[in-house]
Amino acid sequence: MTQTPELNLVLDADTEQEITFTPNRFVIAGWTGRDKVAMEKHMAELEELGIKRPATTPVFYRASTSRLTQQELLQNPGEGSSGEVEFVLFNIDGDWWIGTGSDHTDRQVEAYNITVSKQMCDKPIASRLWNYADLRDHWDDLEIRSHALIDGQRVTYQHGTVAAMLSPDELVASFEAQTGTQFGPGDVMMGGTLAAIGGVRPAEAFEFELHDAKRGRTISHRYHVESLPNVG
Repeated sequence: MTQTPELNLVLDADTEQEITFTPNRFVIAGWTGRDKVAMEKHMAELEELGIKRPATTPVFYRASTSRLTQQELLQNPGEGSSGEVEFVLFNIDGDWWIGTGSDHTDRQVEAYNITVSKQMCDKPIASRLWNYADLRDHWDDLEIRSHALIDGQRVTYQHGTVAAMLSPDELVASFEAQTGTQFGPGDVMMGGTLAAIGGVRPAEAFEFELHDAKRGRTISHRYHVESLPNVG
């Protein structure tokens, strides 16, 4: 039986509050771009890896809550996986909170089934969350960025603002319309990503962050990737 993890989170609003959170449902939103040109670029780079375009946009993939992790080491079979930074929406007791995470994905599996690929790798998340109500007036200015350690070199892997993606309100409205269910307490949703600078590729380590320039604060996390032998 799959065990639902308990996540240790810090709710950062007027004061800081440490909580233990048990996720009820984990959803990964895909193809959430507002900029159709940028989304087309990301589709094209994945098509080069043999990954088919989605039937609809946005699309919502269910994944096991056990895949959410705060660990700093991911162990994956083979060398075909890679990370991507995303904002992460939490519903905690009916209130919305924003954090950041990496939708680390097995790209070889993604080439034949995206839903299955979402279940292949753990999804690292940062522990600190900001209240969405405190971000609404400057939401589009929030930056997401990632760096990757590739062949021993730290490179900028992604960089842009969340204005590139649908807002949490738009995503939740679309999710509820498509599924006929509410985004309720205990639910967690990853909100989409940016095109990779230099193309999608594996890395020895991956770091990601969400930056709020208006308030001068940043949420970040870093993890290493161990490629386990794939002996067939």
